[in-house]
Amino acid sequence: MVRDIELSQGPSASAIRGAGRLRSARRIAARVLAVAVMAGLAACASNTNFYPTKGDAKPHPGVAKAKQHPIQGIDISKWQGNVDWASVRAAGTQFAFIKATEGGDHVDERFRTNWDNAAKAGVPRGAYHFVFWCRSARDQMEWFKRNVPNDPTALPPVLDVEWNGHSQTCPKKLPKAQALAMVTEMLEEMERYTGKRPIIYTDITFHKDVLEGELPDYPHWLRSTAAEPEQRFVNRKWMLWQFTSTGRVPGVQGDVDRNAFYGTPSDWASFLSTDCDPREHRRLSEQGLCTDK
Repeated sequence: MVRDIELSQGPSASAIRGAGRLRSARRIAARVLAVAVMAGLAACASNTNFYPTKGDAKPHPGVAKAKQHPIQGIDISKWQGNVDWASVRAAGTQFAFIKATEGGDHVDERFRTNWDNAAKAGVPRGAYHFVFWCRSARDQMEWFKRNVPNDPTALPPVLDVEWNGHSQTCPKKLPKAQALAMVTEMLEEMERYTGKRPIIYTDITFHKDVLEGELPDYPHWLRSTAAEPEQRFVNRKWMLWQFTSTGRVPGVQGDVDRNAFYGTPSDWASFLSTDCDPREHRRLSEQGLCTDK
């Protein structure tokens, strides 16, 4: 691009004579046009709506069935940069979970922008907190409450529980009983704050280590990008399935996590109106654990 601009500075004085003037003018015009075309292509490539349809940069055959679920959504953090939420909504995205907080002292730098703009675009959205195992449950929930609006129109909050194996400051794993106690305390405080039953997000490793057979009354959002959740998670009914981290969605530049809701549009409408997994609504409602708006 820079080289094209340098070449189009103009012909030498000896060339500007008669027909030479016309030929030079034509060459200049051609070069200017080439520059304009390249600029246009660059603008298209940087447009947040660069991906015209939803897809996957690295599709895995083990999760092909995920795309058959009619209710699809995404989860977002600062790593997706500036999101064109109107395009996200126009692409048929039914929900978004937005990273809000991590540990007891970190707020995702794009949380409030994503939170506000998703709502303006009409995308149902919820906030998630990423657990840091070297801070107390109380500290983390105080931080969450300080930074996440208690919005009655929002989706239920999400508690993201994974081991922090890549952390430079807190790579440790806790004993199951200690980790489970922390998770339970945070879930209960999230529910007190929002009035909604929180969703548990987890991966296969943490589920095996801590959650297997535990907390059946909470909806689960499972990460499974190489196989269907039923093939990997023992005795766990899932409500949300994160099936790829290399998704493509109009309005988002680069990779984005894509997710599927287990049921039909009618089931989704029921979830939106009760904040409860429709399959468990009767039982949980009797315990006062559904919103029933």
